[in-house]
Amino acid sequence: MNRRKLTAVLVGALLLVAGCGADEAVPPTEVTAKVPLPAGATELTEPPEAPAAEDCGDPTASLRPGSLPAPNALPPGSTMAKIRAKGKLVVGVDQNTYRFGYRDPFTGSVEGFDIDMAKAIARAIFGNDKALQLRILTSAQRIPALKAGDVDIVIRTMSINCDRLKDVDFSSVYYEAGQRVLVKEASGYTGIDSLGGKRVCATDGSTSLRNIAAADSKPVPVKVSDWTDCLVMLQQNQVDAVSTDDTILAGLRAQDPFTQMVGDPFYNEPYGMAMPKGQPEFVRFVNAVIERMRTDGSWQATYDKWLSGLLDPASPPAAKYKD
Repeated sequence: MNRRKLTAVLVGALLLVAGCGADEAVPPTEVTAKVPLPAGATELTEPPEAPAAEDCGDPTASLRPGSLPAPNALPPGSTMAKIRAKGKLVVGVDQNTYRFGYRDPFTGSVEGFDIDMAKAIARAIFGNDKALQLRILTSAQRIPALKAGDVDIVIRTMSINCDRLKDVDFSSVYYEAGQRVLVKEASGYTGIDSLGGKRVCATDGSTSLRNIAAADSKPVPVKVSDWTDCLVMLQQNQVDAVSTDDTILAGLRAQDPFTQMVGDPFYNEPYGMAMPKGQPEFVRFVNAVIERMRTDGSWQATYDKWLSGLLDPASPPAAKYKD
């Protein structure tokens, strides 16, 4: 075939294809990929099991502070002396709650309000905070880690309640939070009452998850491992809202300015430092450290350092004691 004939054949073929395209348009194929859920994310078909109603008195009333001896004069045989002897204070903390316990992306270190509280306990035992060892825990791992002896104390936005007091002892309240709702801007949601039938995210093992399930509006609880998973799911339209302590929500809001907190607090969340059962002298010691921070201005300085501008101005919560 000469070049002229070959050219004619090719032109004819192109015209034929163009003509078929004009007469029989082929619709484009739409390819969609389902966005994967974070590992462990589960929509609860049944509400989480709530603890049996009981009256343990005021759960926020802790043991009255004891003396606060110098690090080199800790009572022999006490939990504090044993911690000093082993050379480290192991504290269960978070790394996903911005400004409370989070990993700084630039330095790689875990920092925040709760971390500075842990440093204060370490300084009271060792005279410095170099012997502080942080153990990263999820919400669900906090009590098991204490009961197994993996950590000496948990300082991780942990609310005090009667159910938890069966397994651990708490310090006095060192921070008072309130449960609210985080949504996308312009979502139209105004609080937990407007989220009936909607998916609302919280972490496994948190009181927030049970509070969502118990809401009169009947939202659908979705449990995850970490609070940052909730934020990702909200951004990907896999949940309609996140609900937990305003402290945690404020951190999520700071990471995504297209979200907003809505509604008034619908549940109070008093934070305590959790310790194993059977160590009353350690509870009194920790309470003495917190009491000193209330009165010497260091609690306020820590709050201003990490949370000023992120949350409303606050003062250290008043302590309640028993015994």
